[in-house]
Amino acid sequence: MTSASDRLAGDRLDYLAGALADDAPADPLALFARWMDEALARRDAHGDLPDPTAAVLSTVALDGDGAPRPRSRTVLLKGLDERGAVVYTNLDSDKGREMAATPRAALLLPWYALQRQVRIEGPVAPVPAEESDAYWASRPRGSQLGAWASRQSREIDSRDRLEAQYAEVEARFAGQEVPRPEFWGGLRLRPERIEFWQGRAHRVHDRLVYEAAADGVWRRSRLQP
Repeated sequence: MTSASDRLAGDRLDYLAGALADDAPADPLALFARWMDEALARRDAHGDLPDPTAAVLSTVALDGDGAPRPRSRTVLLKGLDERGAVVYTNLDSDKGREMAATPRAALLLPWYALQRQVRIEGPVAPVPAEESDAYWASRPRGSQLGAWASRQSREIDSRDRLEAQYAEVEARFAGQEVPRPEFWGGLRLRPERIEFWQGRAHRVHDRLVYEAAADGVWRRSRLQP
């Protein structure tokens, strides 16, 4: 009988979907926009890339002795421009408190169907309140109520209790707009380093990394796989 370890140890997949040329755009945001467009097109055409905006957010928590403890979870990227990459969350959640205490983070966008990934690293700061207000107003009412109802990352004794909290909030705001809670808002990661990875044959992958210089110019280099 074949074990799970035996199956995981296989090396049958090769990477033949594309290439990443040395003459890629000098601006990583231009390359990111192109790759995002191609990821969205892949989603629409094939359905095997369900949400190209899904990103793994990694933060650092500190143990009682001050030792760093990396933590990761999936979030939705809500914007990336010259100011940075934006996500929205309960600011009192684990990730919110971790980024407040250690304001640096990393994002990974894994576009497996295209044999690509993008890594973004840098410092984190809250977005202005008016930006959070504008995004909050665009959310479905159910999501707004859910943000009020959930004490994100806190322990709860049952699903029934969670649904009761939602019902309480639904009743509280019946017949009125749902305001943005003070504990909910946006965080912007300002990219200092962006890496584009494209799978290639024989595991000789393409890796282009862009690093922000003090003069605002991006330095581009190729890394060995």
